[in-house]
Amino acid sequence: MALPNVYHLRRVADTSSKACLICFKPSTSVLITPDNKDFFYVCPSHLQDRNFCSAIVDTEGEAARLKEEKMAKEIEQVKKEYDEKQRRKKDRQNKSDKDKDEKEKDESKTKEKEDSGSKANDEKERDDKIDSIRKAGSESKPDNSPRVFALHKTFYQMRIDRLKGIEMAKRNQERMKNPSLFPSVPKGDIS
Repeated sequence: MALPNVYHLRRVADTSSKACLICFKPSTSVLITPDNKDFFYVCPSHLQDRNFCSAIVDTEGEAARLKEEKMAKEIEQVKKEYDEKQRRKKDRQNKSDKDKDEKEKDESKTKEKEDSGSKANDEKERDDKIDSIRKAGSESKPDNSPRVFALHKTFYQMRIDRLKGIEMAKRNQERMKNPSLFPSVPKGDIS
């Protein structure tokens, strides 16, 4: 039985927590092999112990994460530039409105109140959407901790021995159920 020394970190619900393999405290972190043959619960603090396991760095994943961060920064910069342009445009409109004649002001005030009310509502909705997008982006940021680990050789050997023991126990149970395993009673005369 070949068991790869590659374990993926998974999280479970608090209600599903079980004892850590090392310290027996309840833990919601699980290390599992890619083929789901072996798994065990472990505390997050033990994952940082270099004598227990070491992180396998995924260079492609790191590159993708860095690219996403760069794109997020560029998006923020574009949003700031857009907001600045909108503010400047609004300032220019206010200055041009002040320069108009008194007569046009009176007529435009009634129209402007209606327009500014709708413009203010539109701008408020736009700002609310931008804020909700920013909040959603900040909430959905994943943790930067490693997700794939390789166990130290002693712990890895312990897991292999455990799986071999389980397999041997199953084989022994099947042998015990087989009646041909036991010797039969002699059938001849013993005189």
